Amino acid sequence: MKGKEWYQADDVAATYDDKRFSEGGEYIDYREKQAVLSALGPVEDKRILEVACGTGRFTVALAQAGADIIGLDISAAMLGQGREKAAALDVDDNVEFMLGDAARLPFPDDHFDAVFAMRFFHLADRPVTFLRELRRVSKGQVFFDTFNLESTRVIYNWLLPMGSRLYSRRDVESLLADSALELVDESHDFILPYGLYRQLPKQLAGPLRQLDTTLGGTDVGDAVASVSYWNVEKRE
Repeated sequence: MKGKEWYQADDVAATYDDKRFSEGGEYIDYREKQAVLSALGPVEDKRILEVACGTGRFTVALAQAGADIIGLDISAAMLGQGREKAAALDVDDNVEFMLGDAARLPFPDDHFDAVFAMRFFHLADRPVTFLRELRRVSKGQVFFDTFNLESTRVIYNWLLPMGSRLYSRRDVESLLADSALELVDESHDFILPYGLYRQLPKQLAGPLRQLDTTLGGTDVGDAVASVSYWNVEKRE
């Protein structure tokens, strides 16, 4: 897993959200939560698993929406941040944070109504192994995102110390076929890479996001979007 040691450091967990989802990064946070909530639909009383939950951004949001949710991650420090968020928002009874390995999920087959992983597959060294595990523990629905090969993410990748795994559409289709999953729905966004938003104050990032959204609505928008959201289900 790319950046595993870096990701598990206590100081990284303590500043993770502030560095990525404050100021212009709030637009990233909003869009990602919108994608998850839209894909999973009404979540009240659903049993949901989030793999690679990090600091619990999505875990806590779904708990607030009434889900019975478990967030699993390899970083104890990240999980600690998630527990603090859950306590602050008084959703402790709806959420559990667990230390675990996404390649060997500690749950029986068909245990969850839905399973999802965000900001994970771009770091995965064995994506098929991980996706098969997500499929195994879900009754049907799996949701995840990827960074795209035919996008500005290629340029951004040059600047990253550990890089990211980028996927073509053919790569995703092959991944789904090898995992016995079929595509239900998809959406694509962010022609401009995430890093640009994070470097800007909110008042400058806002107009940029409007431009990005407008360009994304054109015929070429989906083709060059840097992020894709994949809603899939088990193939019978």
